Amino acid sequence: MNQKLPCKIHIIGSVGSGKTTLAKELSETLNIPYYELDNVVWIRQNSGDIRRSDQQKVDYLNDIILTKAWIIEGVHNEEWVAQSFSKADLIIFLDTNYFIRIYRIIKRFTLQRLGLEKSNYKPTFSIFIKMFRWNRYFEEIGKPNFYQKYGIYSDKLLVVTSKREIL
Repeated sequence: MNQKLPCKIHIIGSVGSGKTTLAKELSETLNIPYYELDNVVWIRQNSGDIRRSDQQKVDYLNDIILTKAWIIEGVHNEEWVAQSFSKADLIIFLDTNYFIRIYRIIKRFTLQRLGLEKSNYKPTFSIFIKMFRWNRYFEEIGKPNFYQKYGIYSDKLLVVTSKREIL
């Protein structure tokens, strides 16, 4: 049986789970553009990020979803992203080990502060601390919420603990 490759992929996972890295690699391999949900939430500007209104977020995301191929990645599983889960051919849940994510948060912050890794935001100590909170929140609340809301898509859900299981 010749199975068609997915052209609409939604990747979800916690901070430090490997979402962006996986999205970039799949984008390159499949020649499909990828989009970070953080950049849907925020208008990135040199003078500082500006949060989009709820309607602007939904409109921007819908514009992406209406294209023929996309990879969307992010931690978000609130109602405003529901359509991207619904329209996805494949949902990849990166369920990376909690302590690996902590290590990656520390490593990322260090590399960003040293100017060795680019970021969409200013890597402040405040953001660094928030990442640990977001990581714990995802583990305790985000993950159960995802399964409760989007478990209905189990036929197109791939849960992996490492991108090596995919690439």
